[in-house]
Amino acid sequence: MPNSSSSAQNEKLMGALAYLAGPVTGIIFLLMEKENKFVRFHAMQSTLVFGALWLLTIILGIIPVIGWIVGLIISPILTIGGLILWIVLMFKAYSGEKFKVPFFGDLAEKQLAKLGK
Repeated sequence: MPNSSSSAQNEKLMGALAYLAGPVTGIIFLLMEKENKFVRFHAMQSTLVFGALWLLTIILGIIPVIGWIVGLIISPILTIGGLILWIVLMFKAYSGEKFKVPFFGDLAEKQLAKLGK
């Protein structure tokens, strides 16, 4: 039987790993973890934040001419900003903090409430 400190460390690690591959690992952890609210929150937030960034990047790439021009300017900003956000979120989760990204953190909590966990 694991002691509470190893369980807490495992929870922090799982929270951080939920961000590892963005929405992919977010969805995997949502499906795997049914009880731990900390892990589920980070998994849902990862899914929403990085899913939205991924979708925005695709939309900018699809829109003819204007989307491509805007995409050339915004894409590097999204990439660098996304990388920094990814590192911060993984660090915060591994530190045991329930850090909420504006808008997405509240949305993640609402979605988890709808799922009943």
